[in-house]
Amino acid sequence: MGEQKVKTLAGDELKAIKEAGSGKKKSRKTTSGQIYISSSYNNTIITITDDKGNVLTWGSSGMVGFRGSKKSTPFAAQRTMEEMLKAMKGIGITEVDIFIKGIGTGRESAVRALNGSGIKVRMIQDRTPIPHGGVRKKKPRRV
Repeated sequence: MGEQKVKTLAGDELKAIKEAGSGKKKSRKTTSGQIYISSSYNNTIITITDDKGNVLTWGSSGMVGFRGSKKSTPFAAQRTMEEMLKAMKGIGITEVDIFIKGIGTGRESAVRALNGSGIKVRMIQDRTPIPHGGVRKKKPRRV
């Protein structure tokens, strides 16, 4: 079809290209952050972000090793929070805001695991969506 152009790179240029796209993510160090606990009937997902909302790390009951109906238990949520606490210690987070969403069984046990860890909790906020209006009611039964 056409001519192929091949460019040869010198050693310095090649090294500069390799350094630019090293692929390894730099670990962020921060002292304060936010914890989002999303608890459903089937699973508990915990996300750790910095104060701007950028995700630092996250985990769920399934990632800790629970499968099936065991993911929705309070113990699974507690173990998930313990794993997230280990990750938070590596990042250097010492004080957090907590945002809870959902009506699952793991809500309170995740917060209790956090309270016993020594991390300062600045605020706890419940962001569970509450329907207003809702769905249409069922028609009355004719007998």
